[in-house]
Amino acid sequence: MAEVRLAANQYGKAENRVVRVTRDTDRHEVADLNVTSQLRGDFEAAHTDGDNSHVVATDTQKNTIFAFAKDGISSPESFLMRLADHFTSEFDWVSGGRWVADQYGWTRINDHDHAFYRGSPEVRTAVLVRDAGTDTMLSGFYGLTVMKTTQSGFVGFPRDRYTTLQETEDRILATDISTKWRYNITDLDFNKVYESVKQVIMTSFSEGYSKALQQDLYKMAAAVIDAHAEIDEIRFSCPNKHHFLSDLSFCGLDNPGEVFYAADRPYGLIEATIQRKGSATADQAWVGVAGFC
Repeated sequence: MAEVRLAANQYGKAENRVVRVTRDTDRHEVADLNVTSQLRGDFEAAHTDGDNSHVVATDTQKNTIFAFAKDGISSPESFLMRLADHFTSEFDWVSGGRWVADQYGWTRINDHDHAFYRGSPEVRTAVLVRDAGTDTMLSGFYGLTVMKTTQSGFVGFPRDRYTTLQETEDRILATDISTKWRYNITDLDFNKVYESVKQVIMTSFSEGYSKALQQDLYKMAAAVIDAHAEIDEIRFSCPNKHHFLSDLSFCGLDNPGEVFYAADRPYGLIEATIQRKGSATADQAWVGVAGFC
């Protein structure tokens, strides 16, 4: 057998679906999370010798998640911080880990006290990485579909013998926004910041003329970083949801930008990272994030 050594490793219980109902009064609240817990630390003997004396069972991690939900879930970020604090203090050999939560939003039906529908178009996300005593929090969302029906174009791109796309100064611009941003501190009202960042992104997308989706990503990111000193980095992954003008000439109808074919694939995929100038990077915190963000 070749001489080998154990390198990076982590383990835990993935996708624990936790629904916490706050029912202290007749008017209930709902927190709906999908939580993953993965621990890092001194687990070499478990890999090399099958010695489980340091292996906190994944079932124990699951049970801890549900038990901690009993005390309430104010935000996905704060819930992950509580889990990290517990595991790194309860077990001396656990030095850190990676904790992830997706939150699904519920809205009251006609302001009903205890009847809800899935009212948030996007899924809110949080990732906490604790490594060598340093916490890095990534927050964001995915699945937020936005569209502008005008004030967008695409011109000036290079052409060769394979280019068939025609230039346009008036098109539909639509995308599904997936984004994560990195905080430089963790003592925050995460819910307040989340709602603000989401609003800044949507406002920036809607304003002004768009020359390309790349320009929109840069503009949205700059607006977020400008508005929030506690954010040093933001990433976007956005498909260009193409809408092609339908040719109705076959039945003698004109179509002045009114009827479109919405194509689901193939699609352009635009991704970018924008960072605050002079800020420190945290590349290790992004390891394990599926896709670009």
